[in-house]
Amino acid sequence: MAAASSSDSEGDRAESSEASSKWLDAHYDPMANIHTFSACLVLADLHGDGEYKLAVGDLGPSGRQPCLKVLKGPTVLAESALPALPAAAAAFLMGQHEPRTPALALASGPCVYVYKNLRPYFKFSLPQLPPNPLEQDLWNQAKEDQIDHLTLKEMLEGIREKAEVPLSVQSLRFLQLELSEMEAFVNQHKSKPIKRQAVITTMTTLKKNMADEDAMSCLVLGTENKELLVLDPEAFTILAKMSLPGVPVFLEVSGQFDVAFRLAAACRNGNIYILRRDCKRPKYCIELSTQPVGLVLAHKVLVVGSTQDNLHGFTHKGKRLWTVHMPAAILTMNLLEQRSRGLQAVMAGLANGEVRIYHDKALLNVIRTPDAVTSLCFGRYGREDNTLIVTTRGGGLIIKILKRTAVFAEGAGEVGPPPAQAMKLNVPRKTRLYVDQTLREREAGTAMHRTFQTDLYLLRLRAARAYVRALESSLNPVSATAREPLKLHAVVQGLGPTFKLTLHLQNTSTARPILGLLVCFLYNEVLYALPRAFFKVPLLVPGLNYPLETFVESLSDKGISDIIKVLVLREGQSAPLLSAHINMPVSEGLAAA
Repeated sequence: MAAASSSDSEGDRAESSEASSKWLDAHYDPMANIHTFSACLVLADLHGDGEYKLAVGDLGPSGRQPCLKVLKGPTVLAESALPALPAAAAAFLMGQHEPRTPALALASGPCVYVYKNLRPYFKFSLPQLPPNPLEQDLWNQAKEDQIDHLTLKEMLEGIREKAEVPLSVQSLRFLQLELSEMEAFVNQHKSKPIKRQAVITTMTTLKKNMADEDAMSCLVLGTENKELLVLDPEAFTILAKMSLPGVPVFLEVSGQFDVAFRLAAACRNGNIYILRRDCKRPKYCIELSTQPVGLVLAHKVLVVGSTQDNLHGFTHKGKRLWTVHMPAAILTMNLLEQRSRGLQAVMAGLANGEVRIYHDKALLNVIRTPDAVTSLCFGRYGREDNTLIVTTRGGGLIIKILKRTAVFAEGAGEVGPPPAQAMKLNVPRKTRLYVDQTLREREAGTAMHRTFQTDLYLLRLRAARAYVRALESSLNPVSATAREPLKLHAVVQGLGPTFKLTLHLQNTSTARPILGLLVCFLYNEVLYALPRAFFKVPLLVPGLNYPLETFVESLSDKGISDIIKVLVLREGQSAPLLSAHINMPVSEGLAAA
């Protein structure tokens, strides 16, 4: 009876802990045989059917037999071998053509392998580097049989120790051989040209010219020869090349390549370098006391994990904001983005089997796993928006789904005052100016507060008047009502006298379609003629951009242009939901006539 009661109590505690958890245990397979790290995990809709798959750059057991695995749910959908160990994986859109199916890029060795619909599509190879001239001269002498293999070995070892340009792979393999194997190696390779090839150490994506989720993205590569390369998503040519003082191992980017972007690179020399557009050299440098083990950008804060078991938060100019100490070594890091609630947090996988989630320095949640965590990935998987993928050191796979009712509360993960409360503040001595200012504020506090309130009310009044003027002049291409979230963008094409007018109408709501809208054009009939000045709008699906096209004919032969007003109305209502002014260009054809 006692044993039965104890087992019942343990089961009740397990059920209560599961009920209080924010996560649902979807799948756990300790024998999944997945050996990877966070940079090689990608969640993407690879077939364009709305079913998100998991692409894994697998290192293989003991770092052998690397391959690309694609999982659908808990099962492996496809698997293909790789010629070298993977360094990073990313999903990106290559163009604007339909269907909008993302491509999968996998960096392995000196190449980037691009897949579309899980089929090989393109292979980009890093440009070859010039060899060491002394090394080239030695192999030329070996080719002419002017030196033997022992002399070649001694000369190459001297070059490896002193030269700035590293040796090629051929020379390094030669130096690793036994003395009995060197002569045969020289006879086999002395006629081959010396090639020095860099390898890719890290990779990420950068939006090309738009910040939309379905916009084209460029690939950003970090190489072993301390360079950053930005590739064109269509032609795979090098758009930009930047140099770094160290070898990059982690990358984080923000912005668009054609507009402005900021790039942070954590390097092996223990520093983080920050670069901007049109900047060949780093603009800022963050010096760390130890090596970085992870880099995540969350709400414009660079969160860095170090080998001292600490998380550091930095601004983009290198100012340290906070530091949090971890209970165990940090093995991996990644971003948790819950878009429905606008939350961006940092996940840290620890050697003690914990996954800790932080928003800045506040602990939000702790997940305990049976083994040490080696990789983390959060996003849409299958048809679930908030799914956490965890792989363990033994090759296990854990899939958890965030409950729809779960809310992360800051400070819910740890109890007690923060460690900063125990630190004494270095309060400076009071100066004469400080004392005089304090006395003045004490005596005239009421008058100062009234002046501040008056200025605040004037600022609010001016902002309200400017908003009313914008509404009255119909300069609001985004609807002001939350019930009808719409966005309108107009484009005029042509030289005249006939122009093509394209209205891009978009439903910006998250899940509710919009039906029953009308578009009306108000214009001067003496100057312009439209085939349809009033037409209905089809059903607007959330998130999609609907181009509505019509033609405008200029009737004036005096080179006069005017404004055409566009109104978006609801059936049965006279007040417009959305309106915009279109400044029509002057018709060049009629002006020339």
